[in-house]
Amino acid sequence: MANNPLKGWQLDRAAIRTLGEGLQRPECILAEPDGSLWTADARGGVVHITADGRQTLVAQQAGKGLAANASAAERMLGGTLPNGLAFDRDGNIVIANFGTDAIELMSRDGRSRLLYDQIDGQPLGKANFVLCDSHGRIWFSVTTRQVPWTRSINEKTADGYVGVIDDNGIRIVADGFVGTNEIRFDAAEEWLYVVETNARRISRVRIGDDGEELAREIYGPTDLGGFPDGFAFDAYGNLWITLILTERLIALTPEGEVLTLLDDGNPEALAIYEQHYQAGTTTPELMGACKGTLAPMMASLTFGGPDLQTVYLGSLAGDRLPFFRAPVAGQPLAHWRQ
Repeated sequence: MANNPLKGWQLDRAAIRTLGEGLQRPECILAEPDGSLWTADARGGVVHITADGRQTLVAQQAGKGLAANASAAERMLGGTLPNGLAFDRDGNIVIANFGTDAIELMSRDGRSRLLYDQIDGQPLGKANFVLCDSHGRIWFSVTTRQVPWTRSINEKTADGYVGVIDDNGIRIVADGFVGTNEIRFDAAEEWLYVVETNARRISRVRIGDDGEELAREIYGPTDLGGFPDGFAFDAYGNLWITLILTERLIALTPEGEVLTLLDDGNPEALAIYEQHYQAGTTTPELMGACKGTLAPMMASLTFGGPDLQTVYLGSLAGDRLPFFRAPVAGQPLAHWRQ
C-alpha cells in the first residue's frame, strides 16, 4: 500500500475557513456532489447551504403521516432537535431526532413524518444518528434508554444499541454499547463501526447479508484519550474522529496508530472535567467549559467538495462550519455513489 498521506501531516489553523452564519447546533453535516451542504439545526430542521454560499432554514412541518397521530405531531412541532442526518435513495432526509426520540423522514421542503418512535413495543430511546447503506436500508443508533439520558454519562450505562429499518420493519441488530453515537460502514459494507462516546472507544460489528451481527470487537485503542463523537473514513482507510470536549481532531490509521491532526482543547477545563468523568459527577456546566474556539464542542466531520477532499466540521455550540482541504479524499457515502 502507498504511504499514508496523513503521516507527518497536521492541519494548519491558518488554512481553516468558515462557511454559513447564524447556525444553531450544526451537529451533523451532509454534503452533495454539487457542492451543497445540509446541516442539522436546533431551530427544528436543517439549513441548506448552496455551493455559492446562500443558506435557507428548512423547518420541519408535520405532514400527512403525522396527522393521525396527535401525540407524535405535537412532539415533532414542539421539542424537535435534529441530530443525525442521512439521505435516503429518493434524496429525502432521514433524521435521528434527539428531541422527539424518534426516527423521522423529511422532504427537502420540510414536510416530515414519523417513521418509528418505538421498538419491540417500547420507546425507542435517545435516537442519535442515522446512516443509509447501498441497499437502501436505514441504520440508526440509540445512545441510551435512560431517562433522563444524561444519567448514562456518569453511570457509563451499556444500554445503547444499533438498529436497522428495512423491508421487514425495525429491529435491534447489536446491543450493549456505552453511549452509542455515530455509525459508519467500511467501503465494502462488511463492518459497521460504532462510536461509544462514554467508553471513549470505537467498536465494530461484522454485518451479515441479512443485516445480522456476526462478530464484534474493539477497533483501535481501548481508550482514545478523549470522547469520540463523530467520524468518517478517508480513501486510504484512516478513520478521522472528532473528540468532543477534548476538542481534538484525530485519525486512527489502519494499523491502529492515533494521529493528532488538530488540537483546539482547553487543558485546564478538560483536567477538571476528567476528574468528574472518572468520579461520575459531570455536569453540563463542566462540559460547556471545555469547548474550543474553532468548532466549539466539536461533534462531527464530513468530507465534501467535488473531489471529496474538503473537510467540514460540525459542532454543538458553533454558529458556522469550519472547513479545510485534506491531503486525502474521503470515502464516499452511499448517496454519493447513487
